[in-house]
Amino acid sequence: MKKILVLGAGLSSSYLIKYLLQNASKEKWEVIVADTQLSLAQDKIGKSKFGSAITLDVTQEKERKNWIEKADLVVSLLPPNLHLLVAKDCLHYKKNLVTASYLSNEMKDMHAQVLKANVLFLNEIGLDPGIDHLSAMQMIQKIQAEGGVIDIFESFCGGLVAPEFDDNPWHYKFTWNPRNVVLAGQATARYLQDGLLKFIPPNRIFTQTKKVKVSGAGSFEAYANRDSLSYIEPYGIGSAHTVLRGTLRKKGFSEAWDCLVELGLTDDTYTLPHSENLSYRELVAAFLNLSNIADTEEALAQFLCIKKSSKLFKKLLWLGLLEPNKINIAVATPAQALQKLLQEKWQLQKHELDQIIMQHQISYTQNNKTYKIQSDLVVTGENQKLTAMAKTVGLPMAIACKLILQQKIKSKGVQIPLSKEFYEPILAELQTFGIAFEERFVE
Repeated sequence: MKKILVLGAGLSSSYLIKYLLQNASKEKWEVIVADTQLSLAQDKIGKSKFGSAITLDVTQEKERKNWIEKADLVVSLLPPNLHLLVAKDCLHYKKNLVTASYLSNEMKDMHAQVLKANVLFLNEIGLDPGIDHLSAMQMIQKIQAEGGVIDIFESFCGGLVAPEFDDNPWHYKFTWNPRNVVLAGQATARYLQDGLLKFIPPNRIFTQTKKVKVSGAGSFEAYANRDSLSYIEPYGIGSAHTVLRGTLRKKGFSEAWDCLVELGLTDDTYTLPHSENLSYRELVAAFLNLSNIADTEEALAQFLCIKKSSKLFKKLLWLGLLEPNKINIAVATPAQALQKLLQEKWQLQKHELDQIIMQHQISYTQNNKTYKIQSDLVVTGENQKLTAMAKTVGLPMAIACKLILQQKIKSKGVQIPLSKEFYEPILAELQTFGIAFEERFVE
């Protein structure tokens, strides 16, 4: 029996674990799910005789090493800052490692050692990054194989609420880690536009959006991701004069979110004195130039240069930002206080479904003619546990695990899934789960 150690049993783990358990009998696997909360791990395992749940704090070196040494392959669904702890042990014990997180410089620096150990550390094999790489590389390499030259590459992705459950003025609900949503846009975005380098500092990320139409899903707005430039070389699209990767939201979201940025509510760099006793109204008032808290509404509208009767102002009121409710978190940063409020207002209810939207737009030149291809992906969740987010993050990881253990993936060292040996089998199997792109030529 080959042992797969899954570290983390949070929101994105359900489909991954379900797939591994369903294939465990045929593949002769034992699936060990570890989490600091045993109940989460037990819930994901259910009654499967091929799985076991354990309590594990990966910061505890002895226990962490003990379980990694026993495994044949390790899947890390931990916060990105903990991957390196796991990676060092995987290197020491020569174990394959799979993560959905962005490839860090520290992980990249381990490539030569991992190569020497003859194992694979596969990163960026979730949704975004992950399915975006697989699908983009399939399109790019097909075009190039037929003699096409890439001129424009744009890619967008968003985790949203399914349309029938879009019932709040922000047109958004949490479908993945709330903290990551609150802290989005806090690094300068870098991309290429018509051959020119472009930079958008954090305070302007949500003021510059692009309209995106997705077949069968409607219109969205996209704000730029932090670094589109770093994918030009790995994707092999040095010929492109425009390269942009962005995040999708419903129309109007970015303008409203920018208000929270302007206020300072997304700042995670300092803590608020006596935050547990501070009300949200007092918090907002603290960011404004006023002497009487009763004037907060007027001061906020003036600060943001909007009318109190506007839809934008009403969105802020709907969040409860000016209510007397206490934050009730000790030593909280403004971002943590905001996150608590948003989790109450943007919670996906038990009967509600989420939706994943992804689109690639590629323009290329072939035989002196210009062509444009648009490739759209729309995936709707099944229930609150088997969400579209969990499905699109977990299934690529799970399929990759199977291929690695079957020794069908020959790559070694520290990698991201850009080559044919990754995208062909993974995309083909994803289609059997309803994760399929609709590709068409557009004007």
